[in-house]
Amino acid sequence: MNEKESLVRFGISMPQSLIEQFDALIVHQGYDNRSEAVRDLVRRALLAPSHIVSEQLAAGTIVMVYDHHVSDLPIVLTELQHDYHHEINSTMHIHLNHHQCLEVIVVRGVVRRLRELQQRIQVLKGVSYAELSVTHVDGQEKVPHDGGKHNHTHTHTHNHDN
Repeated sequence: MNEKESLVRFGISMPQSLIEQFDALIVHQGYDNRSEAVRDLVRRALLAPSHIVSEQLAAGTIVMVYDHHVSDLPIVLTELQHDYHHEINSTMHIHLNHHQCLEVIVVRGVVRRLRELQQRIQVLKGVSYAELSVTHVDGQEKVPHDGGKHNHTHTHTHNHDN
């Protein structure tokens, strides 16, 4: 919320037992009041990938767990990630045990492409988990006409006189 936005008050009705559980949760999480906690819950709900427009620009992560002993799976995953190199900013690979790896892929791009990548990973034999989590939606930017795959050309002038 920016400083120019005004706050709007509204009431919420819920059973006593639910509000007691909520109050205990927000105290445990360190919130000063219910309003802050509710605002964060709403923000989180609005970032659910199913609620974001497919052509919106977003950033987030794809977390996956897979068995690296499954035939050719590491090679297939690497090739797949190369197909989406415009959307992938970084990856982190962790060995969970002798067979399983956890990989976190930091992504940014058009939500449709991010979902597509997650789905293509999820269906691979040997992948036990693949989840897209959107952590930021850029509401100001419009998707470029080329789907975000454009090159930046900059002219640089250099003065070599010291």
